[in-house]
Amino acid sequence: MSEQRWAALCERAAPPDDPFVYGVLTTGVFCRPTCPSRRPNRENVRFFDDPRSARDAGFRACKRCRPEHDEGAREAAVVETACRMLGSGAPLGEIAAAVGISESHLHRVFRAATGSTPGQWARADRARRAREALQSEPSVTDAIFAAGFESTGRFYEGADGFLGMTPSRFRAGGEGADIQWVVGACSLGRVLVAGTDRGLCAVLLGDDDAALVRELGSAFPRARVAPAAPGAVERLSVVLQSVDAVETPALPLDLRGTAFQVRVWRALTEIPPGATVSYGELAERLGEPTGARAVARACASNRLAVFVPCHRVIRADGSLAGYRWGLERKRRLLERERS
Repeated sequence: MSEQRWAALCERAAPPDDPFVYGVLTTGVFCRPTCPSRRPNRENVRFFDDPRSARDAGFRACKRCRPEHDEGAREAAVVETACRMLGSGAPLGEIAAAVGISESHLHRVFRAATGSTPGQWARADRARRAREALQSEPSVTDAIFAAGFESTGRFYEGADGFLGMTPSRFRAGGEGADIQWVVGACSLGRVLVAGTDRGLCAVLLGDDDAALVRELGSAFPRARVAPAAPGAVERLSVVLQSVDAVETPALPLDLRGTAFQVRVWRALTEIPPGATVSYGELAERLGEPTGARAVARACASNRLAVFVPCHRVIRADGSLAGYRWGLERKRRLLERERS
């Protein structure tokens, strides 16, 4: 492949199926093969699959051909195609061939853009399609195969985890599932605490009780979402009171999301009170050095305020970034923990 790339460089051609760049050892610069700069000596050239690989090797981008200029748009198109083909059950090798890059390069680009590996994304997408099919297909069995599962056994192995209940109960829009809640006051305003038989599923902050209840109920329109019964009031009230604690107690959490979201949320629970990390640092801890944006999206999707402490994630420059329940609440939480 190196000789093919060298030939393309000499001809100042850009192969559509190999979007490589080359670095020049004597200048420390990397370029597109179409760059109008003087052709370097062959012994000083190193080839890379993409601009990111060249940067990782210590080269800087050429200011003439700007090799990174269209990289974002190209990678977005690659990821879009990959998602579409993953949804239809295509294997990774077939997808890589379709977008004209290697499997390892596809894996790296996909992970950087979505925060998940292609396999994790495919499983999460199939789970999403299963949830939708359970609402529309005439039977659970029809829904299983419509969602792309190869057998009912494979579906039932993981159904409890991604549905949070049995398929028949989910099919009824959560009918039969018990979600109990209490609403009260805390130093941050009004707070709704809700739980299932699995654990704490929501801690929502706001200013209006009715709006908080509506937000909770929208996820399961036919579930038994109701004020806590006498037996559960005491348990949930203890949780409510602990919202104002500097260090919240360790409680069973009913976390429901994609594989990557759950990884982020679990990592957030490991950040001690008074400490903060940047989105990039948290991505690094998760082994996703280019996944800062995906980490930010997972934080924004968190529904367990304080107990999954997404308020402890800040920008790299130390400033506060967006917070689902408002930057003022985020500032007050951090100040309380640091005092």
